[in-house]
Amino acid sequence: MVDYIGLERVQELVARLGAARFIEGLASEIEADYRRWRDFDKSPRHATHSPVGVIELMPSDGSLYSFKYVNGHPKNTSQGLLTVTAFGVLADVATGYPVLLSELTFTTALRTAAMSALAARHMARPASRSMALVGNGAQAEFQALAFYHLLGIRELRLFDTDPAATEKLDRNLALLQLPGLRVARCRSTAEAVQSVDIVTTATADKRNATILLPHMIEAGMHLNAIGGDCPGKTELHGDILRRPDARVVVEFEPQSRIEGEIQQLEPTFPVVEFADVLTGKAQARTSDSDVTIFDSVGFALEDFSALRYLHRLHQEERGTKREIDLLPTLADPKDLFGELAGRLAAPTSSRL
Repeated sequence: MVDYIGLERVQELVARLGAARFIEGLASEIEADYRRWRDFDKSPRHATHSPVGVIELMPSDGSLYSFKYVNGHPKNTSQGLLTVTAFGVLADVATGYPVLLSELTFTTALRTAAMSALAARHMARPASRSMALVGNGAQAEFQALAFYHLLGIRELRLFDTDPAATEKLDRNLALLQLPGLRVARCRSTAEAVQSVDIVTTATADKRNATILLPHMIEAGMHLNAIGGDCPGKTELHGDILRRPDARVVVEFEPQSRIEGEIQQLEPTFPVVEFADVLTGKAQARTSDSDVTIFDSVGFALEDFSALRYLHRLHQEERGTKREIDLLPTLADPKDLFGELAGRLAAPTSSRL
C-alpha cells in the first residue's frame, strides 16, 4: 500500500497546524534543501507546449526521488477550470518503490508562496511592510498569507485587469480577519506599486507581457516575479532587469534562461542562484537602494521539499489517513501473474 494525500487531507493538515505554522514549516523545509543544493542532481523540467498551455514533468532526487506533473492553461478559467493543476509522487531511491502519491494543486500554491516569502527574507529590505499584488487570481491569497506571516507585510495594494478577481481576493482576505492588515484596491498597476516595498506579479497570460514598466520601479524595491514561467511568457520590461542597481536572483539558472524573465536578455546576462545567496557565496542586496528581483519559475527541488514535508505531517498528524493499492504485495515477488491467475481461472459464468 502507498500513502495517499488528497485535497481533503491537505486542507485538514493546513487547518490543524494553522496557515502561519504550515507555511513557515514548508519554507524551512525548502530552505534546508536549498542549503544542500550540491547534493541534488538537477535538470530543467521537461515541458510539452501547445498553443493554449503547457504540461510539465518536474523531477528531483536525493535519498528520495520525486516528480510532479503540472499543467498551465490560462484559458481554462473561461471553462470553469483551474489554470494550474498538479499531482506528485515521492519514492524510495533504494527500492524504486513509490511511498506517497499526493495532490499538488493546493500544495503547489502553498509552496510557491512559501518560496516567494523565503526569497524575500533574504532579498527585500528588512523593514518592508507594504506589498503590491498585481494579478489577483488563484495564487494571490497564498502570496498574501505567506508575506503577512513570514515577513510582516501589513499593507496590500491590489490590482487585476479583471475586477472580479480583485473583489474575490479582497473578500477572502476579509474573511481571514488578519490583525493589522490594510487592503486597498487600486485602479492600475502604476497606482498599486507606488511607494511600496515589495511588488509581486502573478499573472497568467501566456505571452511576453510588460506588467511592470521601468518608470514604475523605485530604488530599494524588491520584485517577486512569479507569473513568467515558460518560454514566451514574461511580466517585466527588459530594461528593469538591466538597471545598474538591479540584482537578479533565480532558482536554477539553466531553467530560468529558458523560462524566466531573463529569457528576454543575452545569455551572458549575470544572475545569482538562490542557493548561493543562502550559503553566503553571493549577495542579493548590498544596500537599501538596490532593486532586487526574484525571477522565479518554480523548481523541482521545491516540490521535493513539499512532498517530503507533507509525507512527514501525514504520518505524524492524527486525522484522515489513507492508502491506495497502487502496488501489489506478493508472496513470491517473481510470480506477478499469480495475482491475476485466480480471476482468469474462475468459471465463465461467474464473470458474466
